[in-house]
Amino acid sequence: MKRRRVAAFCVFFTFFWFWTPANGLLSPKGVNFEVQALMGIKESLEDPRGVLDNWDGDSVDPCCWSMVTCSLENLVIGFGAPSQNLSGTLSPSIGNLTNLQIVLLQNNNIKGPIPREIGKLSKLHTLDLSNNYFTGEISSFLGHLNSLQYMRLNNNSLFGAIPMSLASMTQLEFLDLSFNNLSGPIPRFPSKTINIVGNPLICAGSEQDCYGSTLMPMSMNLNSSQTLPSGRTKSHKLALAIGTSVGCVCLFILGIALILWRRQRHKQQIFFDVNDRHHEEVSLGNLTRFQFRELQVATDNFSSKNILGKGGFGNVYKGYLRDGTAVAVKRLKDGSAMGGERQFQTEVEMISLAVHRNLLRLYGFCMTATERLLVYPHMSNGSVASRLKAKPVLDWGTRKRIALGAARGLLYLHEQCDPKIIHRDVKAANILLDDYCEAVVGDFGLAKLLDHQDSHVTTAVRGTVGHIAPEYLSTGQSSEKTDVFGFGILLLELMTGQRALEFGKASNQKGAMLDWVKKVHQEKKLDLLVDKDLKNNYDRNEHEEMVRVALLCTQYLPGHRPKMSEVVRMLEGDGLAERWEASQRVDTSKYKPHELSSSERYSDLTDDSSLLVQAIELSGPR
Repeated sequence: MKRRRVAAFCVFFTFFWFWTPANGLLSPKGVNFEVQALMGIKESLEDPRGVLDNWDGDSVDPCCWSMVTCSLENLVIGFGAPSQNLSGTLSPSIGNLTNLQIVLLQNNNIKGPIPREIGKLSKLHTLDLSNNYFTGEISSFLGHLNSLQYMRLNNNSLFGAIPMSLASMTQLEFLDLSFNNLSGPIPRFPSKTINIVGNPLICAGSEQDCYGSTLMPMSMNLNSSQTLPSGRTKSHKLALAIGTSVGCVCLFILGIALILWRRQRHKQQIFFDVNDRHHEEVSLGNLTRFQFRELQVATDNFSSKNILGKGGFGNVYKGYLRDGTAVAVKRLKDGSAMGGERQFQTEVEMISLAVHRNLLRLYGFCMTATERLLVYPHMSNGSVASRLKAKPVLDWGTRKRIALGAARGLLYLHEQCDPKIIHRDVKAANILLDDYCEAVVGDFGLAKLLDHQDSHVTTAVRGTVGHIAPEYLSTGQSSEKTDVFGFGILLLELMTGQRALEFGKASNQKGAMLDWVKKVHQEKKLDLLVDKDLKNNYDRNEHEEMVRVALLCTQYLPGHRPKMSEVVRMLEGDGLAERWEASQRVDTSKYKPHELSSSERYSDLTDDSSLLVQAIELSGPR
């Protein structure tokens, strides 16, 4: 009897282990089907930059792999490797990633057919395979993607007719098939916006018009020449043969010219509404273009009661769309002075293409002669800055998860996004929290949006006192390492529960906040760097590691700071000891005295000077 109970328990335990959400894709032999599928993708691709090097077939958890995004249940929901110079083919094994929601492989050199197995991804809502070298016909199986909202297959070498099955994709809002070699009629798509320019053989009429009597001369039977008078038969045949040859040569030359033109013009695309067949711009990319009146109603005419935050870019208002969706509407300052309409649309589209679980998604925008507004999903838990002051207290595990999530979001902006985006204002107020307190980086790209006529060297410093890197403050020159500095300060805010300015004053070391942190670390008094509300409910070893990461990120010289990819690895427990040891061996004797200490150069960031007022105005909490 006892043995039976033990055996039953073992069976139950085995079943429970292999079917919990985190391990729901493990076979009885312990093989993760998602790992197998991803390794199939890796094997069919050529990866000259090594961006997939950490993909390991012996792993049981692909969620820590680069270019892979997972859900809270550790299921693969995103695969994004845009602009990574990948070549080879896309493996049909992608169809086994049944939880995929986002696939972003644009701007690579991938060739071969688009796998029909993608049609099995019932949860997929975003598919971007644009600017590659895909060939063959578009599979009718893609019409099975009932959740798909956004699809770009433009700038490839696809041919044949557009499958009529695509017209059954009721959720589709945007479709771009431009600059391929497609032919035949255009199905009546339910999507609001479609782009099919650059396909010279596309027929804009109905199916009957394209394949009916109006096109009969193009497929006429050459034997009809027998009905001509006998004396003219041979000459007519000769003329027809010459004409056909000349026509083929012309078509060939035209085809080459179109390919070259398509490659040069792929960024200058026209979007139009297929419902009325007029070339009226109605939306951009996967974004909704809202009417100003619609956002007025949603926010109760931008009522002060609905303000979620104020900052240098403008006020943020909570609102509700007509379908009840809660949104955050950012009303940008000086909307009419933000450059031309086309430039604004281009910049907004670039921001919208940055898709990552740790980046705030952009729903849409509104543009009038005097207004520029951006619409985002509402984050129910507010910002890290507000939650650090609220109850219940954020526990240590949540703070660690926030730090890692924010780091992954910045990593995507710096190293996996094309073009790369520098945030310029990394701080607790710009790290938002979703329903599960997962970190979401907000306001990325807005500095570039407002300074689009400048290079990376800007005339006005945008940022917040206490978070601005020394080189940015003194020269106006920003880089990825500017964001790394701000992230280091963010780590200190997460650990202490205080804003950078409050923390600097609490140290009683005016003008030397970071030097004081170094001293505290050297004297092993790290309890001074812990939020009092945490009491003793934190891991001391993990706390010390986070302090070290913060100090590495806030080194005075930008070149000494780690990249965000290194920061992510260190927060995950890989390579911190080696990096810290190397930083302690740096020979400081070759630097000038004013380069050794941050005390004098950083003092402007922590005192109550006029810069404080200016910077808070530039970018307060949002």
